Amino acid sequence: MLTKIVLILGLASLSLTAVGSTKAQTDTGQEVDKVLEAQRAAQKIPGVSIAVCREGKIVKAAGYGLANVELNVAATPETIYQTGSVGKQFAAMAVMILVEEGKLSLDDKISKYIDATPPAWSGITVRHLLTHTSGIPDYAGDVGPLGNQVIDLRQDYTEEQLVAAFTKMPMDFAPGEKWSYSNTGYALLGIIIRRVTGEFYGDVLQEHIFRPLGMTSTRIISEADIVPNRSSGYRLVDGQLKNQEWVSPTLNTTADGALYTSVLDLAKWDAALDARKFLKPSSYDAMWSPVKLNNGKTYPYGSGWFLSDENGKKVVSHDGAWQGFTMNITRHLHERLTVIVMTNLDSDHSHPEKIAEDVAKIYLK
Repeated sequence: MLTKIVLILGLASLSLTAVGSTKAQTDTGQEVDKVLEAQRAAQKIPGVSIAVCREGKIVKAAGYGLANVELNVAATPETIYQTGSVGKQFAAMAVMILVEEGKLSLDDKISKYIDATPPAWSGITVRHLLTHTSGIPDYAGDVGPLGNQVIDLRQDYTEEQLVAAFTKMPMDFAPGEKWSYSNTGYALLGIIIRRVTGEFYGDVLQEHIFRPLGMTSTRIISEADIVPNRSSGYRLVDGQLKNQEWVSPTLNTTADGALYTSVLDLAKWDAALDARKFLKPSSYDAMWSPVKLNNGKTYPYGSGWFLSDENGKKVVSHDGAWQGFTMNITRHLHERLTVIVMTNLDSDHSHPEKIAEDVAKIYLK
């Protein structure tokens, strides 16, 4: 009889704990909902999807607003957005996998893989491209005294034509001398990946990352293909919502961030990072360590990730923006907490990093 009483009391205690835990989760979820709707209204974002992960598991996934305004389609966790530069971390992972397979070295000169490089590129290594320290200007920015871009975003290019265009830009600085964000560097990494593997960069990602993780919604951008749950990208012009601007198909296949994905797929990616899949611990440490410049100083960027310190605890993150989409992934490594935010509004008006910060504060309280 005494054993039965103890068992009943124990079960009752567990039940009360479960009820309390469920209520706490509900309260937290509702607090997140309020923050998201307030931020979405303030930033005039049509649609937002988020995922919050703890220890590699989803604790909150939701959509807010509209994935497609014209068709009145709601945003959900399954909604597909463009990654923008968050895609760079997949390029970095592909490079590191090839390094561990012995197929290339971070200290290889890029001239080993790319023909007809100019003399100014002779000292540039794969590591320089990964860490934005190559000195090659950003093709997406303005160059030259007249502010002319070397790339027409509405024109198709072969990889050889892209390289030829990139070589026309004067170097910003000597390799390793400074840090300066360069989409050009990651576009070149995609070309190097093809030279090493004989495969298109996007196919390498599918083979080595997306399929093994079950990231079935993640792929290279194609506006021609039928893509279930694809959202529309928007921009604000004089306060009026407009559709995204068109970009040529080939410029939506480069390794500087041309991916479709969902917050649910990125949660699978986060779980893989949390479990340190694919790479040795030392390779992860290298990817998430600040790059060292020629003068011995460091800059808080690793390989495809920005690095920061919050109250002595390491945080790795990255923003992305492209064609009327913005996103942010922020990973609080010490607490094993990750917040993923994807929106369908241009970067001039949408700030997903602010949303990610406010949501993280709720869970880190």
